[in-house]
Amino acid sequence: MKSPILTPIDFQSIAILSMTTQDQSFTRLLHAIADPTRRKILQALKAKGACSLGKETGLCACDIEERVKVSQPTISHHMGVLQKAGLVETQKQGQWRWYRRDESAIKAFAKTLRETL
Repeated sequence: MKSPILTPIDFQSIAILSMTTQDQSFTRLLHAIADPTRRKILQALKAKGACSLGKETGLCACDIEERVKVSQPTISHHMGVLQKAGLVETQKQGQWRWYRRDESAIKAFAKTLRETL
């Protein structure tokens, strides 16, 4: 007789399923800013006129890589998390990706955080 195969339970997924959409979004935002590298990226994106593509706000991936001192694949990962959380906007320009902070989303998150805590 074969013994049953036990699969691990993903408690985080179960908890997320029981959350409201608003709670899920808030949790995603908290996760995004919990990482120190992502906070450094958000700080770097605040700089005005620092983009090598000549944009007034935001940075291209290579600019972020230079300022935060992490590899391009790591930048891509962190930018994906920040974008999924709604904290940054992305625009593709030729072979470059240009990122900027979504200031209205950041302000709304800060307001929700103040009201929640």
